Amino acid sequence: MAEQLILKNLDFIKVLPYWAQDLSYKYCSKTTNLYIIHGNIRDFLPNKMYEGEFIFVRIQEFISEVLFGNRDIIVYYDRSSGINFCTQEMQQEYLNTMKKAFPEKRVDEFLSRDPFLAFDLMEKYFLMNIPNKLRIVFIIDYAETLIPNTEVTQMNEEDRYCLVTLNRWAHDPIFTQGDVSIILLTENLTDISSRLVSSPSTVKVNIPFPDEKVRQSFLEFLQRNEEIVLEPRLTPARMAKITSGLNLMNLNQIAAETFQEDKPVTLEYLRDKKKEMIENEASGLIEFVETEHDLSLVSGHTFVKKRFKSAAKAIKQGRLDVLPMGYLVSGPIGTGKSFMVTAFAGEIGIPIVQFKNIRSKWNGVTESNLEKALSILKAMAPVGVMIDEADAFLGDRQQEGDAGTSSRIFAQIAAFMGNTEYRGKIIWFLLTCRPDLIPIDLKRQGRAEEHLALFYPDTPAEKEDLFLTLVRKLKIKIQDFSISDLLKKYRFASSGADLESILIRAKFKAAMENHVILTKKDVEETIQDFIPPSYPHEIELQNLVTVLECTSKEMIPKRFQNYDRSKIISQIRELKMLLGEIE
Repeated sequence: MAEQLILKNLDFIKVLPYWAQDLSYKYCSKTTNLYIIHGNIRDFLPNKMYEGEFIFVRIQEFISEVLFGNRDIIVYYDRSSGINFCTQEMQQEYLNTMKKAFPEKRVDEFLSRDPFLAFDLMEKYFLMNIPNKLRIVFIIDYAETLIPNTEVTQMNEEDRYCLVTLNRWAHDPIFTQGDVSIILLTENLTDISSRLVSSPSTVKVNIPFPDEKVRQSFLEFLQRNEEIVLEPRLTPARMAKITSGLNLMNLNQIAAETFQEDKPVTLEYLRDKKKEMIENEASGLIEFVETEHDLSLVSGHTFVKKRFKSAAKAIKQGRLDVLPMGYLVSGPIGTGKSFMVTAFAGEIGIPIVQFKNIRSKWNGVTESNLEKALSILKAMAPVGVMIDEADAFLGDRQQEGDAGTSSRIFAQIAAFMGNTEYRGKIIWFLLTCRPDLIPIDLKRQGRAEEHLALFYPDTPAEKEDLFLTLVRKLKIKIQDFSISDLLKKYRFASSGADLESILIRAKFKAAMENHVILTKKDVEETIQDFIPPSYPHEIELQNLVTVLECTSKEMIPKRFQNYDRSKIISQIRELKMLLGEIE
């Protein structure tokens, strides 16, 4: 009989979502009693998905009803609601027991929101019931408000009380040998006290964003119930494929809004809504990089374009296993590094995002922000992640002066970048004009393993090609004349940014003179007046460190190809001394 019951439980566990299976196996092992459930905990959770029907519940109800079947004693607690039970019968039994044991207390005290009183009451109630062999589950929501991730010396008395109490419950034989389970709920694991998170007796379970299969099942459910209307070219399967990064609550909101307005969901609406929802979910931590162009609008850089086009072909063929984990794109300022990456994203049709306000002055918040941003990236895959000025943004393991935050952030990003599970799904682009300042940890194989270099156009033909490409990009109407003659006449080391600035100024000049089509005179007068920014030593240093980073001769300009490597290193050192970077 007992064997049949075990087999039945195992069969039940197999139909649960992966995270719930993990939690169930850990619970059944009886090796620990403290669990932290984190991640996508505010989403709908389907508790009858495998019967072809969705009944959505919150996380507390999912744990109570699906995992524990609302049996024995299941208690909820958070600072706002205080003590509650999963059924009215359980709550009444609790109140009756506590009134008999502590007649001097008021009824409202037994449902207290105060952590001191609530935890004390729960401990007394658990100890009364452990001898009865009852299964007890205590679910604490918004756990970060009780045991925040900060140094013990900075905790207030209440925080320390909660931390010590939970630690004691996790190690006290009375609780560990009795069937008492403590479940903490939080969105970000890094918001919880590191002492509790890092404890070997704590089980961490992550609830991921719904995958494509779950999203499709949910959309089909909405469609069957006539709660969503899709335009003819959009099916639940297609919508599921392009809504990576959204959870079921997001999808339900899209369905409800369009249904209320009596409008079908369109691809255009879906694209804009996805961007808005993900940026809102990220709370300003990441933003989409808009791109309306592909590699055809990139002039020069033949080798780099060839590499990116090959990568795009591999992605379209589904050969994610042959793609690099990430790219290091280096080159002097104004060579179009950001434009090149967004053009690649446009070539393959995947979204590209960049980190924004990750860092905070408050202890622990930066790590929490990064954890949230990385969780969203996992849900959005496939996605490109562009980090501009990567040498400044990423820092290194030895960085000091901020209580170790920068070194922890560096380690967190480095570990995530090196996870081969995301090869071809999360593509990193580290952009910098100073690749020498990026630690080797990030430039090695398995992280930003493909090193690409961009340089200023070298020959008049390259400059003319770049100029005409910029004319197309900026959609400028211009007379047909040879720009090469002007560029030879007014010689200066022009970057793509310089040429773009010249065209914008010439367009402004033409507008002030009431004509739309740029003439040779407009462009020539603008070039005559234009003084490019002059940072000769900085630009030369950026050129040389980029040359040193090159992994193919084809990328290196002719004037550097015959340079001896030791000579380049010597010149770099001299320039750094001249600029005061070293002594």
